[in-house]
Amino acid sequence: MKATTHPRNRYQGHYNIKGLLETFPELGKFAKKNVAGEPSIDFANPAAVKSLNRALLNQYYGIVEWDIPDQYLCPPIPGRADYIHHLADLLAVNERANGRATRDEGGDLARGAAVRVLDVGVGANCIYPILGHCEYGWSYVGSDIDPVALANAQKIIDANSKLASTIELRRQTPPDILKGIIKSSERFDLTMCNPPFHASAFEAAEVNRKKWRNLGKAPVTNFGGQNNELWVEGGEIAFIRRMIEESATMRTQVLWFTSFVSKEASLKPLYGELAKNEVLEYRVMDMEQGQKRSRLLAWTFLGGKAEWNRTT
Repeated sequence: MKATTHPRNRYQGHYNIKGLLETFPELGKFAKKNVAGEPSIDFANPAAVKSLNRALLNQYYGIVEWDIPDQYLCPPIPGRADYIHHLADLLAVNERANGRATRDEGGDLARGAAVRVLDVGVGANCIYPILGHCEYGWSYVGSDIDPVALANAQKIIDANSKLASTIELRRQTPPDILKGIIKSSERFDLTMCNPPFHASAFEAAEVNRKKWRNLGKAPVTNFGGQNNELWVEGGEIAFIRRMIEESATMRTQVLWFTSFVSKEASLKPLYGELAKNEVLEYRVMDMEQGQKRSRLLAWTFLGGKAEWNRTT
């Protein structure tokens, strides 16, 4: 699949800084003119990026309160939104097969709180549940190993009444990823995950240094990130391998398991893990945001079966 910004993504490759400044004055203290004379912000300034996120969430999703502790991951919202839209497309095939898709409900897309999603590693920012609920009305369980992250995510939920009844948080105990979070009686339409990409703290720091060297600037971690958000022993391959292995033990409880995959080279060993665990179908969806290319890996033990019923 050709990598492009998803057509339902509200951003389409650019931020409307001028419009955001009109509706969210707080952003003004970080505004400056770019080389074209248009309003912009300094994306190397963590405070500016955080303020931009608050403005985007407020203007496009009606989120009135959103903040994260210093040094926690501040997500690029357009890329996170693309993940959500691709998942909606993934479910649309099943909605058509089940005869649940109607024009009145927005074409083939699965909408509403009956669609249940597990966000593995919800983080302090709670961004996937916010976007998934605001775009499609989905309900979420968000898991994380970090009590500080969970406490901040809960603070965001409590401060925004539209989120209160649709997002539940659960603490995970490593090294488990899905086990202990998905209960024996539960069913989810989707799981999603933005796993730690790097294999060590040194690798994470070196990648950041290289990025800023290429830009001719001193290193800045503008999107932050705690160690458990950025790296895990064995990197994303080891993490997703374990997730695939655990998914095989709950193969009838989830229609589609999915994960973000940062490095294209990670796919080949993951294909081997999928085969080893006898998945019935997998898909790779390419994404592109500016110069950044990435992909989603989705797998199912049910083959996207038409008879999937999320209520039983």
